[in-house]
Amino acid sequence: MSRKKITKVRRADPFFDREAKNYEFPLPSREYVSQILADEGRPVALDELVDRLDITPGERDMFQRRLGAMEREGQLMRNRKGDYILPERASLTAGRIQGHQDGYGFLVPDDGSADIFLDQRQMGKVLHGDRALVRVIGVDRKGRPEGSIVEVTERVNTRVVGRVFVEHGVVIVAPENKRISQDILVPPEKKAKLKVQSGQVVMVEIIEQPSKFSQPIGRIIEVLGNYADPGMEIEIALRKHDLPFEFSKAALEENKKMPDKVRKSESKGREDLRDLPLVTIDGETARDFDDAVYCEKLGRGWRLVVAIADVSHYVMPGMALDKEALERGNSVYFPRRVIPMLPEKLSNGICSLNPDVERMAMVCDMAISSSGKIGKYRFYPAVFRSHARLTYNKVWSWLSGEKAPETEVDRSVLPHVQNLHKLYLALHKARAQRGAIDFETTETQMLFNDQGKIENIVPVVRNEAHRIIEECMLAANVCASAFLADHKQTCLYRIHEAPSEDKLKNLRAFLGEFGLALGGGDDPQAKDYSILLEKIKQRPDFQLLQTVMLRSLRQAMYSPDNVGHFGLAYEHYTHFTSPIRRYPDLLVHRAIKAVLAGEKYVPERPWDDIGLQCSGTERRADEATRDVENWLKTFFMKERIGEVFDGTISAVTAFGIFVALDQVYVEGLVHVSELGQDYFQFDNVKHQMLGERTGERFRLGDRVRIKLVRADLESNKIDFVLVRSRPGAGGPVEAVPNPDKKRRRKS
Repeated sequence: MSRKKITKVRRADPFFDREAKNYEFPLPSREYVSQILADEGRPVALDELVDRLDITPGERDMFQRRLGAMEREGQLMRNRKGDYILPERASLTAGRIQGHQDGYGFLVPDDGSADIFLDQRQMGKVLHGDRALVRVIGVDRKGRPEGSIVEVTERVNTRVVGRVFVEHGVVIVAPENKRISQDILVPPEKKAKLKVQSGQVVMVEIIEQPSKFSQPIGRIIEVLGNYADPGMEIEIALRKHDLPFEFSKAALEENKKMPDKVRKSESKGREDLRDLPLVTIDGETARDFDDAVYCEKLGRGWRLVVAIADVSHYVMPGMALDKEALERGNSVYFPRRVIPMLPEKLSNGICSLNPDVERMAMVCDMAISSSGKIGKYRFYPAVFRSHARLTYNKVWSWLSGEKAPETEVDRSVLPHVQNLHKLYLALHKARAQRGAIDFETTETQMLFNDQGKIENIVPVVRNEAHRIIEECMLAANVCASAFLADHKQTCLYRIHEAPSEDKLKNLRAFLGEFGLALGGGDDPQAKDYSILLEKIKQRPDFQLLQTVMLRSLRQAMYSPDNVGHFGLAYEHYTHFTSPIRRYPDLLVHRAIKAVLAGEKYVPERPWDDIGLQCSGTERRADEATRDVENWLKTFFMKERIGEVFDGTISAVTAFGIFVALDQVYVEGLVHVSELGQDYFQFDNVKHQMLGERTGERFRLGDRVRIKLVRADLESNKIDFVLVRSRPGAGGPVEAVPNPDKKRRRKS
């Protein structure tokens, strides 16, 4: 069969051009295979499908692997004869299983339709995260579609972290991930030679997945230690969320061969910025320095130079280090421990912009007007050295007049730091005029004692030195996205879509109760949010209104499809400034270098896949760090049971209200049964619980006084009860003054 004929057939594929970007001889796309099956309207055998799509003998294995991947993701399935069919034609819905700690669960459909309820009997066949095909069999008592699992298409749980319990000689492991509600049975012969005590934390390998007739069976392969050991919360989170935390042997070998300093030969073809007084400005405890900055007057405006560590010079496509970086997606920052995207020799060594040593950089060199508008800019590779390692607090002490530079080095860079501050004021003003949303929240930091336990939780105070760097990075990121868009080079944009229609409807209904309105009609912009925020800033219910506005927004993510960044009010935006700790930034560097070389950069995997991967690893890191922080906070509160605190209702749910405590910066639940002798109805539009008989209302942002009654380390749950002004259930909740604790959140 000729290549010409194959190409002609393949060109009938609506997604041929997309596939051709990623493969020299593109296979039929998944969408095209589905279309062929839909057109046939009947089951199709493999040989017939191969013949229909002109698959050559040399391509057959690769094509079958693509069909297998489609099967695993529920895009197609095989009947008893082995013929391929579309699940929807068999009235089946493909999706991922989402478990609940109470034993039931849901199928979250791939097509975005309504979740399908699965009762405990159905959930006995699967574990949280598995993929399955489900047939809808009716509706449950709440009116939700209810399903029956027809086929499990992918098992994702091979290893699970949990606690060992021995009951009547039977060994079971209770998973730390409470969405996996089934205990894992460990037969006597599967305990291996490891010495295990009841209550210890272990890793168990699942050797038999759950089925309609049996629970999962596993083998203990690692004993992590006792539950309350220092650092155990991080060890659990790493395994619970499948975070890679050990580098492969191949990656470590590549890392070992990395140079300790820049070689003279590497400077060839790079601009020499070694005499330009670039400086790094970071926190006191920072060890990996991604960015250095320099600013000078240029006419009525400024020249801003942002030099970013040239990680792409050392980590190249195809390397084991590159594959590991993509798998990790980003560095993960736990309290007292970092899981880096790249090994320390790179992240804290040759790629870190340490002072007084030569380093490779990708530079964004910008001209910015006196009004904060970016004019001409250019990108180029350079060799430079940081002239000083400055901290936010040191810089702000100079700018505020609290202190004067003490060393000759500090005095030499002071004029450039002052230029940076003047530039920041212009950029910040332009940001306000652009209409970028600037919410005010409180960021916190945990302080630990010598035993590794929380001693205190304190607010993080951000000064204008933090904002100087933030605005400089925003400017460089915008230039990077504009540069790649202008040259039609595909990249990963950092996108933030406008609020959904439903969320906007609910927000407008909520604001209407306060006599407020969000401008912009059916298509509000970031500026409409900013105008409203400014209008309500002095109101006593500002925190309530701001919180509801914030929750109406979507999450930002990575995608090759540029839809702009709603929150920052940018038409295009990407991440360029942190390639040491974020994989998308590394890809953007490669794309910029390709453009400078007159080439096109095409990664080994499709851009869409990488965008989903990096968005997923970002969420994974957030969930893991949240787990660790919640455990540490629960441990911190164990010694304070019985104490009374003031707080603000931070969330309202059907099962109760969450209260964020003043001063302590910890959140816990007041269960609906503790709200009073009444039936309380949850209103998700008004963000409130309302008593049917008493009319008592608990609304997001309300102030309450509570008592801590439980801090359970096993479930990471903190429980409160309300403190009322007089004894007896149903008495009014004691009023609490509203403290002024506003903080500006990082953009």
